[in-house]
Amino acid sequence: MTSAQGGFGRGSGVFRRKPIEQIGDAGGGESLSRTLGLWQLTAIGIGGIIGAGIFSLAGAVANKTAGPAVLVSFLIAGIASAAAAFSYAEFAGMIPKAGSAYTYGYAVLGEIVGWFIGWDLLLEYTAIVAVVAIGISGYFTELLALLDVHLPAWMLGAPGTETGDVAAGSYRVNLFAVLLCLLIAFVLNQGMRNAARFETVLVYLKVAVVLLVVAVGVFHINTDNYNPFFPFGVSGALTGAATVFFAVFGYDAMSTAAEESKDSQKHMPKAILYSLAISMVLYVIACLVLTGMVNYQDVDAESAFATAFADIGLPVLGVIVSVGAILGITTVLFTFLMGASRVGYSMSRDGLLPPWFGKTHPTKHVPSRFTWVLGVAAAVIAGFLPIAEAAELTNIGILLAFVVVCVAVIVLRYRQPDLPRGFRTPGMPVVPAVGVVFSLWLITFLNPTTWLRFAVWFVIGLVVYFAYSRKHSAMEKSG
Repeated sequence: MTSAQGGFGRGSGVFRRKPIEQIGDAGGGESLSRTLGLWQLTAIGIGGIIGAGIFSLAGAVANKTAGPAVLVSFLIAGIASAAAAFSYAEFAGMIPKAGSAYTYGYAVLGEIVGWFIGWDLLLEYTAIVAVVAIGISGYFTELLALLDVHLPAWMLGAPGTETGDVAAGSYRVNLFAVLLCLLIAFVLNQGMRNAARFETVLVYLKVAVVLLVVAVGVFHINTDNYNPFFPFGVSGALTGAATVFFAVFGYDAMSTAAEESKDSQKHMPKAILYSLAISMVLYVIACLVLTGMVNYQDVDAESAFATAFADIGLPVLGVIVSVGAILGITTVLFTFLMGASRVGYSMSRDGLLPPWFGKTHPTKHVPSRFTWVLGVAAAVIAGFLPIAEAAELTNIGILLAFVVVCVAVIVLRYRQPDLPRGFRTPGMPVVPAVGVVFSLWLITFLNPTTWLRFAVWFVIGLVVYFAYSRKHSAMEKSG
């Protein structure tokens, strides 16, 4: 019996595959509640994509790497991300289950591939939550300073980030980042319907702030600031693309909510593509305004828009942008913590992690246990690691997930061409191949420390898989 006909999939041992139509049917976890519509899903996707990319990263890349060509950097990264987005959309139209890249890899390339992608994403998504929380904490501190409010220095940064106000070796924690991670975990545990409403309101506020920035800033553009457009050469724009790629995914985490969509096979592919398209338009126009208002050499790398408006005599608008940045970037925390908890929930339901993690709240119907575990883990990272060290944990797993999904969509198209698909990736196999090549190219930019930490996490995962997951897998029990 083939996987297309029912029964368990082909392959044996660590490469056994679960048929697409049976994903989520076995295991100890309960079902999630389907409450999300198209625009709620799209808002979650936008919430994951637009964040530090506009409010911080665009300024840093413009100032140090690409100049006004930061616009080109975002376009290149967006095109590469779109290649992967089409692949995610095709899978989302076939597999209305939680788990995203983990689930897709498990179904097409085998259990061991799915396991390692899921294991990686648990670390990557949790680290992203921590990194973004640290970034928001920085904006929060700057905002308080603008309002002449000064908190004790010991609660404003992790150990190793001492300033003149705190002696080296003194007790120190990024308290705001810790509390923010725990707050997002609390919100997610209030049920997906209520959590999505919270996320949607923040996304609307964030988009409104970006549009306000554009509407006001366009009247202060000096076209001389666009010359030279490539001050660091074309290579600078390409290097910038590798940097800002961090800012043009997020739909991958949103796709983990497939099991909570009212009509996943119809809505999820649209939400993935809509969220990326809307976000890219906002990125492009925001970059044009920023580098037109201020010469790239004068762009502030930390709070680009807030400082730019202060420089042109509109400090009040700078305060509004800072508030918008805090609220807007918070949506990234929501999307990625949700994504991590759904990946872990799916792995537990498939027997690859203990069933305790897969239990859902009896009335809220969310994986509350795993959400709290990950929320606390993110809080510890955010509170006690400097942002540079935490950021090193974030990119490699996402890029490897993109590679797996793009390869898997090609394999499945040729293995089961007649499988019903709500969305079909165009330009097969060229488009997903572009996603593979670009993701591998970006991986070459990662530093050796990132590879070392990834290798350590990989080895730990290997031990967990062979010590526990392989023999407790739902596939093992069924076969």
